[in-house]
Amino acid sequence: MKNNRSGQATTFTALEYLNIRKQYSSYKHKLLLDIGWYTGERWGAIIQLLVADVYTSQGKAKDYITFRAATRKATPDGKRTTRQVPVNSNLKDILNQYPVSPNSLWLFPGRNEANHIHFRTCEYIFKKAVANAGLGNKGISTHSTRRSLITNLNEKGIGIKTIQKITGHQDIRSLIRYIDISEDKIKGALEQI
Repeated sequence: MKNNRSGQATTFTALEYLNIRKQYSSYKHKLLLDIGWYTGERWGAIIQLLVADVYTSQGKAKDYITFRAATRKATPDGKRTTRQVPVNSNLKDILNQYPVSPNSLWLFPGRNEANHIHFRTCEYIFKKAVANAGLGNKGISTHSTRRSLITNLNEKGIGIKTIQKITGHQDIRSLIRYIDISEDKIKGALEQI
């Protein structure tokens, strides 16, 4: 579900993230949310992560998650690029607790471990968690984790070029559309005059 703001997914706060996370019973689905929250990658690429994209051969979380070009959304000119995202210390702790399936190449195997989990399955379970958290009518979607990361970094004063490097956006104009500015922030800015 999207909200009425030009079809964009709504951002959500760290407290709302924790509330949504609490609604999951599966560690696999919690980790999908966590990776979305801490990396800002699209869920379509997250579900296609290989164990080797995230873990060393010794089973420890790497310092970077590699989102392979083939799994990422193409730019308007049709190019896809590999994106490596440094692993936040909180996410690293979560990753090191995750029980990786020994029988699958996929970080998020489906019922048949030869394939990754389906996006629609993740989306359905995410929407259910959002509804159970009491946020069902807010316009939160799987893309909200990407918008939330970008908005949160912007609110913390992180420069737009650094955010662009983190998210992999080729065009600053595309990136800026992800930043959600609250009414309180607008009012606060006008009070500075």
